[in-house]
Amino acid sequence: MIEWINGHEIILLWMTGGSIITFIATLVAVPWLVIRIPSNYFSHKRRIRKLWADQNPVVRAVLLTVKNLLGYILIVLGIIMLAIPGQGMLTIFIGFIFLDLPGKYRFQRWVVTRPRVLKSINWLRRRARKGPLVLK
Repeated sequence: MIEWINGHEIILLWMTGGSIITFIATLVAVPWLVIRIPSNYFSHKRRIRKLWADQNPVVRAVLLTVKNLLGYILIVLGIIMLAIPGQGMLTIFIGFIFLDLPGKYRFQRWVVTRPRVLKSINWLRRRARKGPLVLK
């Protein structure tokens, strides 16, 4: 094991740096994203508005493709981070949020309705002077 570490110091250094950057980015990105959720986003049983529905169909297709690719990339990075230090599960969850999947909104709504999750989200929103999430 020691020989392997000595032979791969550069790779380990890059992995450590990437883990630190990912950790800091997560600490900044998660609260930033949470406070930008409209307070009534989860108030309906089903998702009402389609993303970028008012855009040109070609532009919408490109935007949705890029968004889904970003989601898949984050999921792969999250899986890698399960083996190395980093925020693997959180990165996988964020990647999942970017994907267009059937039942995704229902699952997100279910997660947000968990008392501890909702309390944490609303605490972050209150600190940012945003209204709490409305679930009804």
